[in-house]
Amino acid sequence: MKQVFTALFILSGLTALGQQTRTTEKLVPYVKPIIGTQRMGHTYPGATVPFGMVQLSPETDTVGYELNGKYNPDVYKYCAGYQYDDHTIVGFSHTHFSGTGHSDLGDFLIMPTVGTLKLNPGKADQPHSGYRSAFSHQREVSEANYYKVKLDDYNIEAELTTSTRVGFHQYTFPKSDQAHIILDMTSGIYNYPDKNVWTYLHVINDTLVTGYRQTNGWAKNRVLYFALKFSKPFMMHGFRNESKREVYRGFWGKFNQSKNFPEIAGPQIKAWFDFNTTEGEQIKVKMALSPVSMDGALRNMQAEVPGWNFNQVKAAGQQQWESELHKVVIQSGSREQKENFYTAMYHALINPTTYMDVDGQYKGLDQNVHQADHFTNYTTFSLWDTYRALHPLFNIVDPLRNTDMIKSMLLHYEQSPEHMLPVWSNSGNENWCMSGYHSVAVIADAVVKGNANFDVNEALEACVNTARHRDYEGIGLYMDKGYVPDEKSGVSVSNTLEYAFDDWAIAQMAQKLGRTDIYNEFIKRSENYKNVYDPNVGFMRPKLSDGTFRKSFDPLTTINQGFIEGNSWNYTLFVPQDPASLIKLMGGNQRVIRYLDSLFTMHLPDKFFAETEDITRDGIIGNYVHGNEPSHHVAYLYNWTNQPWKTQERVRMILPKMYKPTPDGLGGNDDTGQMSAWYIFSSLGFYPVAPGSEQYALGSPAVNGATIQLPAGKTLTITTKNQGPKNVYVQKVLLNGQPLNRLYITHSEIMQGGKLTFYMSGKHN
Repeated sequence: MKQVFTALFILSGLTALGQQTRTTEKLVPYVKPIIGTQRMGHTYPGATVPFGMVQLSPETDTVGYELNGKYNPDVYKYCAGYQYDDHTIVGFSHTHFSGTGHSDLGDFLIMPTVGTLKLNPGKADQPHSGYRSAFSHQREVSEANYYKVKLDDYNIEAELTTSTRVGFHQYTFPKSDQAHIILDMTSGIYNYPDKNVWTYLHVINDTLVTGYRQTNGWAKNRVLYFALKFSKPFMMHGFRNESKREVYRGFWGKFNQSKNFPEIAGPQIKAWFDFNTTEGEQIKVKMALSPVSMDGALRNMQAEVPGWNFNQVKAAGQQQWESELHKVVIQSGSREQKENFYTAMYHALINPTTYMDVDGQYKGLDQNVHQADHFTNYTTFSLWDTYRALHPLFNIVDPLRNTDMIKSMLLHYEQSPEHMLPVWSNSGNENWCMSGYHSVAVIADAVVKGNANFDVNEALEACVNTARHRDYEGIGLYMDKGYVPDEKSGVSVSNTLEYAFDDWAIAQMAQKLGRTDIYNEFIKRSENYKNVYDPNVGFMRPKLSDGTFRKSFDPLTTINQGFIEGNSWNYTLFVPQDPASLIKLMGGNQRVIRYLDSLFTMHLPDKFFAETEDITRDGIIGNYVHGNEPSHHVAYLYNWTNQPWKTQERVRMILPKMYKPTPDGLGGNDDTGQMSAWYIFSSLGFYPVAPGSEQYALGSPAVNGATIQLPAGKTLTITTKNQGPKNVYVQKVLLNGQPLNRLYITHSEIMQGGKLTFYMSGKHN
């Protein structure tokens, strides 16, 4: 009775926005956005609400994509704009990717300054050469939906918070008759001279500015509109057009556009706004975004942040986080464990991001304005990563939101000139990044698990048409030969393996819908992984068009071996749809156990991944690359051998090695939440090895207990007996008091709620 009462008490805390959560413990204080900001994590420490359009965060440098006409490898460190080891801040911009291995965005950088006006950010080794400022981590605060830092060079305290579509800045100035707020429209992430196609600013009055920016970056044709409002009228303003490539400037020379002119347009625009300030005076700035229009940005601002109460907006956003974080409540545990868990929850609930105005309008792939009809339109689909665990997590804790994401994917398909589902999409653009067509796995997973609040027959048609798109990255050859030939693709083996998994997912969906013809076609295609396995060497290997395997081959090397972001030793295990057949193909139980053991225990010399940006020593255990997604199911493969206890052992080894509550605490890119979703599932004791299946492989829970909030007021309570750092082995599992005499739990069993109990020991069973 006490447990039932506690669950109801927790549910009562999931109240409307702005109300206080009535639980025994606030969870927001355990969120540490600073985790993953150093080295490979590529997260950002700024302010955002769950799935928000705005991610308002500091930029610590302006490293360009090019250096002396060549790719500058240092730019990779700034995928999220912030590096913990840096000592200066150049400003605060409104859009960021969380944990991606490639990047874009960094829109509309704002920087407050005092003294002589400077419009260049300067260089880190010459900090006073520009408008950047020194800062110290001792005077930096990073929380869910709140960031604060002291800009030491200007004695300005900067505070940031957000709503879904509005970034809210609060700057506390010293006394000055030379106070400035700079708006740098040239600044961006992965920047280069021609990335800005066009920018425009319109000064409507002395407190309101609107505008837009069009960029040609990772997203080839991205347009973002804004409305900028100041809490205090500025005394004067100015523009500088730094473009050197405008051949024709018209007859605008009749005006002095540099000062107090109402508008300016050009590729490289910077603006500044001047104020007189008294000691401790606060100037507040609201920046609303829209994918549709400047008027749309104004409507978004009026709807979400009509006033100037900074603390109210901060509290409302943090209440949104409380509600989301309380969907999984872990019991007791150390502070470090809670910081790891709830920061993982935080990272998992940032993306995908809202991509529409408050009235439902958004810009589609066809560059037309569309209306979202009774659903939220989303973007930022890093599907090569997130189909594995992030979307399966949504299917449990937020299935309605996941169906909206799928509806967004299906509209992407309708609007796509190529008539394909998204591969890696952002802001009304398809980036075509990574391999596979994994949106089909997300859709299939929802259909198989009964979470399909969309037209499932149209969805199946979209999946099939995408999988039959012969012109896309070797699919035609894959269909004809059963594999992608090495001569035709530098990632031929990866593509073959990932296409085979996606084909299996389509087959599961077709079977669920009674489409035997589609099932038969794609279940046969799903076995194509066998065509790139070389039994003579025991690895997946590039195969030539004539059916022979490539002669030069090294299973440890990550470059030019037919794989994307991984080596053959890891990728050979990428048959999550049928581990039993893979084990048979590889020589049986004992050989695969030795193979897996060696993967985790061998030493991989640096030379084998030295040229790969996405793989570093931080994300490797032996030769197991946890910092990259294709290996995320591997620890669970022991469940298909006669030594399943090694899954429990490996999972509990990975968790503390790859996740720590420190700036370098992620063992690889978080990849818009996939790394964090792995942590959440594995900490709870089960994992979706093959999305598109009802089954979750059992592992070893690292929490003392947890309550998962499910739809319709149901809960799943996870309890562990005798769990501890050394007691990692599962002796038995009970589901609602009955023995679960198998190594998996089903989705329907989870969603029915009840009690899942793990009995733990220091010795394997």
